Order: sequence, then structure tokens, then C-alpha cells
Amino acid sequence: MKSTGIVRKLDELGRIVIPIEVRRVLNIDVKDSLEIYTESDTIIFKKHTPHCFICGSSKNTIIFKGKLICRDCINVIKEAGQ
Repeated sequence: MKSTGIVRKLDELGRIVIPIEVRRVLNIDVKDSLEIYTESDTIIFKKHTPHCFICGSSKNTIIFKGKLICRDCINVIKEAGQ
């Protein structure tokens, strides 16, 4: 993990501002979703990338009946049904 040397305080509602420099480097835009992880005493934020609910791929995905699924899994399912 790389330290940026930037320190921020939480506000009364528990919010923290991620500095613009960090957001630019990580390509995080306004309204992007972030995943939050914890590891012992560390909080980790990761830009959320929607992924296939079967294989976890984030490439060539579509929404099918409310679930995100990739075209590769769709093809596997089609082949299994024949």
C-alpha cells in the first residue's frame, strides 16, 4: 500500500472527502460506486466494476432478468441446453 501523505477528518455524518488528485489517478468520477472492504484495522475503497454474477467477468455484460451476465456465460448456457 502506498502512502499519499494526505490526511482528512471525518465530518459529523461520518463522511470523508477523497482528494481530487487521488480521484484523478484512480479514474473515480462523481457518482461512481465504490466498494468498501476491511482488513484488520484497514479500510479499503475500490472502484466498483459491475461483473457477471456467474463467472465474475466484467467484459461484454448485459442485464438479463435483473442480473448482470456476460456473453460467454450465455453461450455456455445455450450450448448446455442443446
